[in-house]
Amino acid sequence: MTINDVYLALDEVFQDEFDDKSIHVTETTTANDIEDWDSLEHINLVVAVEKRFNMKFTMGEVAGMKNVGEMVSIIMKRM
Repeated sequence: MTINDVYLALDEVFQDEFDDKSIHVTETTTANDIEDWDSLEHINLVVAVEKRFNMKFTMGEVAGMKNVGEMVSIIMKRM
């Protein structure tokens, strides 16, 4: 899976979680960029990403993610 494939898969996860097909994430996308991305939705999003990529983030990883690019870096390292 290429980094582009990861971003395309994340687009699908974000679109499903936020019920908004217009969402397209980039490395700099943060919670400030998506209207309904609050702390509760963040948990749902992390779980959905873990399911999609068949992996688990550590608590430290989740707490340290500042943007989607950092999430992608972790996913790529795990592959």
